[in-house]
Amino acid sequence: MNCFLCKGSLTAATTSYMTTCHNCCIIIKNVPCSRCSQCGKEFINGTSLLKIEKIVDSLSPMMAEVAVIDFKSVA
Repeated sequence: MNCFLCKGSLTAATTSYMTTCHNCCIIIKNVPCSRCSQCGKEFINGTSLLKIEKIVDSLSPMMAEVAVIDFKSVA
């Protein structure tokens, strides 16, 4: 598969995903992604995004100001 932006080759990698929920910052580490070897752009597939959505929804009742979650341990 090639990068949608620069047409470089994509390789399997992991990344950190950051979002906010109820004015709190959530960082999810070790999220599987595809990374372009040429421009460095990262792409997260739909399956992982659905899992991220479930993780964020499950955290809502117990939010602090910052939450750091390991994707591999909860997905």
